[in-house]
Amino acid sequence: MRVVWVALIIPASYLTLRWLVQLAMYYPLRYPQGEWSVQADLGANDVWIKTADSVALHGWWVVPRQGARVATLHFHGNAGNITYRALAARRITAAGSAVLLLDYRGYGRSEGRPSEAGLYRDAEAAYEWLVRQGWDPGKIVIHGESLGCAVAVDLAARKKCGAVVLEAPFPSARAVAQTVLPWVGPLLVSGFNTKEKIGRVRAPLLVIHGGRDDIIPHRLGQRVYEAAPEPKSFWTVPGASHNDLLWQAGEEYERRLAGLYASVS
Repeated sequence: MRVVWVALIIPASYLTLRWLVQLAMYYPLRYPQGEWSVQADLGANDVWIKTADSVALHGWWVVPRQGARVATLHFHGNAGNITYRALAARRITAAGSAVLLLDYRGYGRSEGRPSEAGLYRDAEAAYEWLVRQGWDPGKIVIHGESLGCAVAVDLAARKKCGAVVLEAPFPSARAVAQTVLPWVGPLLVSGFNTKEKIGRVRAPLLVIHGGRDDIIPHRLGQRVYEAAPEPKSFWTVPGASHNDLLWQAGEEYERRLAGLYASVS
């Protein structure tokens, strides 16, 4: 009888632990949590988007004062919400692109709960919103940050776009788990297989990674870059860790984005 119980408890414990680890991949802050006052400073307009599975998503649409010839679709990382991406919006618009900051399902004012499949649906809905606004797919830049890199690559592998920007990408969830908890970690997570998909991206690629990234090691970003087709470029920001990449990159960040946008437009 004891053997039977052990045989039942071990797989049940594994499945429970795996479920908990998958949930821990997302750290959303729901409205009113966040720095919502920055919307006025950005001059951002509220956008509401309905997904294919009828989830209402919220985003901010920001256009440079001088106008823009390209539009960036920005996918943030696994924590917070769009209110913590004000600096990214400022840098992107300063470089000459309009930007749609999207909150995934379960984040900010968006409905639902996050999941890998759900995030991919959210990305496609946001892309289609830009197209409906009159943006040519060839003028859309798909920009991912951390977890958002996996979302960006999945979308760019399926949809036409003008360029792709990845900040601190990783090959897969298991690759990240291996760095945190060797051997055991990869048994508990799966999905977000960026390396498998990036070969299908047919757009210029810019990868940006902090040289001292303590969450997604620099070598993981290099593995994604190596799997990508040309044209592509890799920019290591010396001294930057995972959460201060934009600050450490400084004005060079805008210059590099501006060069990429010019090649698109």
